[in-house]
Amino acid sequence: MARVKNNNHKRKIVKLKITASWKNIFLYGFLLLFSLFLFLGFTQPLEQLKTVPLSQVISEVKKGEVTQIAVLDNKLTITTKKEEKVQSFKEPGSNLYQIFQDAGVSKEALDKTNITIKDETGLNTWVNVLSAILPVALMVAFFYFLFRQARGAQESIFSFGKSSAKLFSKDTPRTTFSDVAGVDEAKQELTEIVDFLKNPGKYKAIGARTPKGVLMVGPSGTGKTLLARATAGEANVPFFSMAGSEFMEMLVGVGASRVRDLFNTAKKAQPAIIFIDEVDAIGRQRGVGIMGGHDEREQTLNQILVEMDGFTPNEQLVVIAATNRPDVLDPALVRPGRFDRRVMLDMPDVEGRKSILSIHAKGKPFASSVDWEKVAKRTVGFSGADLENMLNEAAIMAARLNKKVIDMKDLEESATRVKLGPEKKRLQSEEDRKMTAYHEAGHALVSWFMPHMDPIHRISIVSRGISLGHTMMEPTEHVHETKTRLLEQVAVMLGGRAAESLVFSEMTTGASDDIAKASQIARTMVVEFGMSNLGPINLDGEHRHFYEPTNVSPAMAAKIDGEIKKITDKCYKNAVDILRKLREKLDGLAEELMKKETIEQEEFLRIIGPKPKAALATVKV
Repeated sequence: MARVKNNNHKRKIVKLKITASWKNIFLYGFLLLFSLFLFLGFTQPLEQLKTVPLSQVISEVKKGEVTQIAVLDNKLTITTKKEEKVQSFKEPGSNLYQIFQDAGVSKEALDKTNITIKDETGLNTWVNVLSAILPVALMVAFFYFLFRQARGAQESIFSFGKSSAKLFSKDTPRTTFSDVAGVDEAKQELTEIVDFLKNPGKYKAIGARTPKGVLMVGPSGTGKTLLARATAGEANVPFFSMAGSEFMEMLVGVGASRVRDLFNTAKKAQPAIIFIDEVDAIGRQRGVGIMGGHDEREQTLNQILVEMDGFTPNEQLVVIAATNRPDVLDPALVRPGRFDRRVMLDMPDVEGRKSILSIHAKGKPFASSVDWEKVAKRTVGFSGADLENMLNEAAIMAARLNKKVIDMKDLEESATRVKLGPEKKRLQSEEDRKMTAYHEAGHALVSWFMPHMDPIHRISIVSRGISLGHTMMEPTEHVHETKTRLLEQVAVMLGGRAAESLVFSEMTTGASDDIAKASQIARTMVVEFGMSNLGPINLDGEHRHFYEPTNVSPAMAAKIDGEIKKITDKCYKNAVDILRKLREKLDGLAEELMKKETIEQEEFLRIIGPKPKAALATVKV
C-alpha cells in the first residue's frame, strides 16, 4: 500500500528555549547592574557649576537678571539672562519663597523668575539603597558562583569512573538484518544469539550454556558495528556501544571502573547487548610491555575478564566485540567461556556487493541504463563502506552537473575516485607526459600478454592522488593465488620500468611504487608461501615485536634476499622481452594515450587486438 504524504497542512512550530542556570543568572545580573550604575553615572552633570552665595542670588533676582531657578532639595541651579548657570544652596527645610519675601524681593520680580521644584526623593532613596545593598549582593553571588564551580569540578573528577557508553534503547530507530548485506554467514551465526535473547528458556531447558561473548573479526568497512546493531535490533534489546579507547583515561584505575559501571548498567537493563568496538585497544596480550610499573591497559583488560567470567547462568547479557587485529588479543580474552564464538567477516563477493548496492541505492534516482551486475563486477575488493561512499560520490557528482538521475558514467568515475582519488590537473611538460604514456602502456601490454592476468579495463595518464597515471584491470574473483599468477603480477608491475628503460634508455622515479609492491609480493612468496628454492618454510619475521629475537639467521636472511632478487630480476627480464617484441604496438598505444589521455577497454582492444590464447612469454623461476 502506497503511503501518501500531504505537505499542504504542515506547520512548523519553533520553540525558543531559554536555559536558566546560576551561571547565566549571575552573568546577566552583573551586566544589568553594571548598566544601571553606568546610567546613573551618565545622568549626573558632566560639568561643575560655579557656586555663589545665596545673598548674590537674591540681589540678582531683585535686579531681574535671573530667568530660572531649579530647586532640588537644598540645591539651587540658577540660569541668568546671559544664559549662564551657577549654583547655590539654601538651609535644609527652609522655603525658598519665604527666603525671598524676608529679603524684600518684590512680587513682580518673583513673577519674572521661573522657579521649579524637583522632587527626586524617591530616586535618591533607591540609589542610596542600591548603593548599600548591591556591593554585598554582588559579593555573595560571586562566592556562591565560585563554590558551585568548585563543586562541579569535584563531581567531574568523581565521574571519571562512570561509563561513557552510548545507549541505543528500544525506542531508537531499529537496525535489523535486512539493513545488512554481503555477510550472510555472519548473520546466520548471530541469528542464534538473537534467538537466545528472545527465548532463553528454550536453551536453559535443554541444559545449553548461555553464550557470553561474540568476537567479530574482519577488515575495516565490512560492517562489524552495523551487524552488532542489527543483532540488537532483531532481538529488540538495549544496545550499549563503547570503543576500546574510551575506557582509557589519564587516571590510574579509571578504565577498570568504567568497565564495572558499564556492566552494572547493562545488567540492570538485561536482556541487553554490550558492544566494544576496536577491542584490541585494550585487549592486547599482557606481559609483553618493556616498561615497568602499573599498566592501566592491563588493569582494564583484567576487569573485563573478571566481569565476563562473573556472569551468572541466568543473565541475559551478551558481549559483542569487533577487531581487525585478532592476532594481538590476549589468549585469556578469546578462550571459551568468555568470547565463545568468532564470527569472520570478509570482503563481499559479487552477489554480496549487489545486495549492498541495492540497500544503499534506496532514495537515489538512477538511470534505467545502469547495469548493477557490471557495477558489482567492477568493484572487486570494495568493502561495504567503500560501496556506500562510491554511491554517495556518484550522487554528489551528478548534482554538481545538474543532472536529475545518476548514470553509469557517474558510477564509473566515482568508483575510480574512491580507489585512486580525484583527478588532478597538474602542469606537465611534453616529456613528462610521454614518459607517463610509455610507462602505462608498458603495464598494459605486459598484462595483456600474460595468460592468467585480468583483462584491461582502462588506461589513463590523468593524474590521480599521488600517481601520474594508472592502468586498471577488470578484476575477477580469486580464492587462491597460484605461483604463476603471482609471478605474472610482479612482471606486470615492473612493465612500466621496462618500458622506460627500453624506449628512453633511462629510469624515472615514477616506478617507485611499482617496485615496492613487486618486492613485497616477491618477499611474501619466499618467506610466507614457500614458493622458492628455500622450500616450504615459514621465514616470516615481519609481524614479530621489535623486542622479540628473530628466528632467521644471517645466512638464511642472505638467502632470502637472493631469492627475492632472483624473482624480481626474472620477472623484469620477462617484461622487457615482451615489450621488445611488441615495440610497434607499444609506440602506437603510447601515441594514442598522448592524444586522448584515457583509453577504455573497447578502444584498447581495437588498437592492440584480441588477447592471445597463449602467452608470448612465460615467467619461470
